[in-house]
Amino acid sequence: MLEKLAKQTAIYGISTIVGRFLSYLLTPYYTRVFGQAEYGIITDIYALIPFALVVLTMGMESGYFRFAAKADAAGGDVQAAKKRLFSTVWGITSLAAFVFFVAVVLLREKIAVAMGEAYVAHPEYVVIVGAIVMFDVASCIPFSRLREQGRAGRFVMLKMLNIVLQTGLAFAFGAMGLFATEFGVGWAFVANLAASVITFASILPTTNRTVPKVDWLLLATIFSYSLPLLVSGVAGTANEFIDRQMIKYLVPENAMAQLGIYGAITKIAVVMMLFTQMYRLAAEPFFLANYRKDDFKAMNAAALKYYMIASMLIFLGIALFKDLFALIVGRDFRQGIFILPVVLGANVLSGVWLNLSFWYKREERTWLAIAVTFVGLIFTVLCNIVLVPKYGYYGAALARFASEAAMVGVSYWLNRRYYPTRYPMARIVEYVAVALAVYAASVAVERAEVGVALQYIVNLILVSGYALYVVRRERIDVAAMVRSILRRG
Repeated sequence: MLEKLAKQTAIYGISTIVGRFLSYLLTPYYTRVFGQAEYGIITDIYALIPFALVVLTMGMESGYFRFAAKADAAGGDVQAAKKRLFSTVWGITSLAAFVFFVAVVLLREKIAVAMGEAYVAHPEYVVIVGAIVMFDVASCIPFSRLREQGRAGRFVMLKMLNIVLQTGLAFAFGAMGLFATEFGVGWAFVANLAASVITFASILPTTNRTVPKVDWLLLATIFSYSLPLLVSGVAGTANEFIDRQMIKYLVPENAMAQLGIYGAITKIAVVMMLFTQMYRLAAEPFFLANYRKDDFKAMNAAALKYYMIASMLIFLGIALFKDLFALIVGRDFRQGIFILPVVLGANVLSGVWLNLSFWYKREERTWLAIAVTFVGLIFTVLCNIVLVPKYGYYGAALARFASEAAMVGVSYWLNRRYYPTRYPMARIVEYVAVALAVYAASVAVERAEVGVALQYIVNLILVSGYALYVVRRERIDVAAMVRSILRRG
């Protein structure tokens, strides 16, 4: 069964990586087209959009997966039950998105003032972003339906369409000189909006002409499951992106410039986030299916171990060659590359917390998510208040790491108390310790000033050595694993 999870992760992952690589091209492009403060606006906006998406989807994605699995288990007319479920969940999220957009249009001037001086001159930025959110939310549940049905090919094709359109339009607008006009970074949002509209139109045929229609009795049942996930999702997303707002309001000077630098460096760590995302895309419907309790525990424990192996390899691959990755962003942004290992570490912990969350979603004890995410949010706010005024964006990176570590700690404690799972902690700690020792060895060589070429050779040997150590330790048949993935593709 874990082989199925690995295959699904690979399918989502390869396509996600290819798609995000195209989107990734926007980071070096934008950091060369725009100054630090202008790129700060892009960083600010794309920190707020995920927050709006979480609020408006209301935890319904996980609710849809869970109740679709229940429909399968209940038997009877499963197709009709799933259609009613989809129509209800899609209907309520689409309605919420439309109401949100109308409110944004009516309140655009006040919202622009609240967001800061950079937006007062262009309240239209607010309207465009509101439209992006509306279409993305309206597309969310149809995309979830494709995942639930195992239609990974159609899912990734439509996601790729969105990314290709947005990236292509951004480069086209730049070639036309539009970024140099008074509207400036607004054209980046226009490119996004056009991609979101076309993606929404393209996913509609997959709904089999289902009309969004809310069954209020069914919605009440789903919402009782999803409400804690909504609350925890709001707190979790705020926890993940509030550091941008803290920089914006707590840094005494050049706040938007520091925000731009921080946003650019966190983009370099996107590879780690991509891995966590593709793992989530495959793992969420996988673990929320109706497995026996003992099977679920065994799979979840093993999945955490292999997640950590992959994460530490990615961490070393980026952290040991951070100077090369720094070339991705414009010269004015590279001064912040020293925070990259901290950001990567926080992203690793984010995936650990994700893996530790599946058990209470499966057991429908989603209220526990609130406790976890609010602990993280408290750590984020307090650490940012203490660290950001003094250390700027480096303080924000440290606060993010501390928050993720706190959530992992609370999640693990809750698991031990309510749903004891025999995670292979000794082996996991061993892999993390060895990876950190490898990183420390690389830092020691760097401080010895042995020269760039020799440094890279040593780093390559260190990363390769760690990979070989893990393969031998776990007795992984790499060739068989690759063949399995290729057959599935």
